[in-house]
Amino acid sequence: MKPSFFHSSLSLLFSILFQTLIPQPASALPLSTSGRWIVDEITGQRVKLACVNWASHLETMVAEGLDKRPLDEISKTIGSMRFNCVRLTWPTYLVADSSVEPSGSITVHESLRRLGLNASIIGIYTYNNWILDQTLIQAFKAVVSNLGSNHIMVILDNHITKPGWCCNYHDGDGFFGDEFFNPKDWISGLTKMAEMFKEDYNVVGMSLRNELRGPRQNVPDWYKYMQMGAEAVHKANPNVLVILSGLDFDTDLSFLSNKKIELSFTTKEVYEMHWYSFTNGDTWNLNANDACSSVISSVMSRAGFLLSHGWPLFMSEWGIDQRGENNNDNRYLGCFLATAAALDVDWGLWALQGSYYLREGIVDAEEFYGVFSLNWERKRNQTFLDRIASLRSPFQGPGLNHALHTILYHPTSGMCVNPTESSELSLGSCDSAKGWRYTKEKLIQLQGTNLFARDFGPGYNVTLSDYSPDTTMKWDLISATRMHISSMNETDLCLDVGRDGYTLMTYQCCLGEADQDCDPEGQWFKMVSSNRPVLQYVLY
Repeated sequence: MKPSFFHSSLSLLFSILFQTLIPQPASALPLSTSGRWIVDEITGQRVKLACVNWASHLETMVAEGLDKRPLDEISKTIGSMRFNCVRLTWPTYLVADSSVEPSGSITVHESLRRLGLNASIIGIYTYNNWILDQTLIQAFKAVVSNLGSNHIMVILDNHITKPGWCCNYHDGDGFFGDEFFNPKDWISGLTKMAEMFKEDYNVVGMSLRNELRGPRQNVPDWYKYMQMGAEAVHKANPNVLVILSGLDFDTDLSFLSNKKIELSFTTKEVYEMHWYSFTNGDTWNLNANDACSSVISSVMSRAGFLLSHGWPLFMSEWGIDQRGENNNDNRYLGCFLATAAALDVDWGLWALQGSYYLREGIVDAEEFYGVFSLNWERKRNQTFLDRIASLRSPFQGPGLNHALHTILYHPTSGMCVNPTESSELSLGSCDSAKGWRYTKEKLIQLQGTNLFARDFGPGYNVTLSDYSPDTTMKWDLISATRMHISSMNETDLCLDVGRDGYTLMTYQCCLGEADQDCDPEGQWFKMVSSNRPVLQYVLY
């Protein structure tokens, strides 16, 4: 059955209380690292980056959307969607020498006029007229400042050298020494930006370069130049996190398993990677279990292993076509969410913007990965935002000093398994999720009680009961993903969600075999380690 009003209200209250226990960004405090975690440098408590990417690197070099809504409204909406951070992109030309045109010294009005974007000029005059006569760099600083006034952290991402859409393999701007990628200019640009925002304490990190790629890419030059860039940023602004990206469009950091980069500083080093459905080519044509298992293996070998080595990993770009029309995206999303929850990584969703002033020659081009609609007046897909909500708060880390337990996370809904007051299992808020133990006897035990999940057969509610030595209480983790929780009461029965979208029952296992007309992802439940606070369960 659907959770009662009492249960829902209690969960909501606990969710609110829980949020007060999670370290929140403070504008006067820099961030640092402690092992694999990003923490508040003063208190040592974990601060999880839950970012959204906001593009400011295209031809206009102006943050997108200022022709659609007032800047302060955009910043406030970012906060209301519970993103605590913006990964703000910028091209090297924004701070290039005056001999390079266009540069950040021209005004917003002039930048738009040169590109023939008269409608955008009118839009900005309507919503942010004060910014038209600002230089491009002044406008960029105004965006950073406004985000700070709304308690939003900022990561400055050097996205590209020459302003424009990023990226392709042969665009001449992918690796050190390419036509548009002069290492000296790049280091100069990083230094200027680091110095420029030294007093803006909401600028908590700098991403050295987005998506290194192209025929010139190689590991020795990666070490050489990324070390130089990291040292330059740290020297100019020792407060910010220094974020290093990998090769092959920021999908490969595997070389770090053999040799770490040598830096003169510690506790500021973070690595980033990107993961989209298209990252893995045709893999999603396999059944969902095999595809997800294969992709996770690749992600772990190429970057995820860094966590076990004690380095923070920032999943700085991921996302989907939020219209729900891309089958690969839809299949990838559940796999991504389950992995992001289990690894408890920091992340940055692509993207905020619902449109671009100009993208690849198209005026007012729509961004279907954007959380805003084309006109920026509404959220493109509230269901998607609800689904990712549970990933915004940390599951583990310094400052969460409660007993380690397991959360049963359902990536298809973004919710977690909780018992109702009538002892049935149901989906509910992950912020108020109860703790579980998966025992060596293959029992699913409610933490701190002598109650265990029990299967009563296909189509019946899964219920908490006192221990009984029979197979109705034993559960096995099956399928390639090990996210199918199969009852050992009868063969081929798996934990599933009832038609009401909340109640847990068991139905025939859907493993995505060729002869089955079913969706395996609906039966995925990921066991996520957590030391979040939990309320004591009372059986009514």
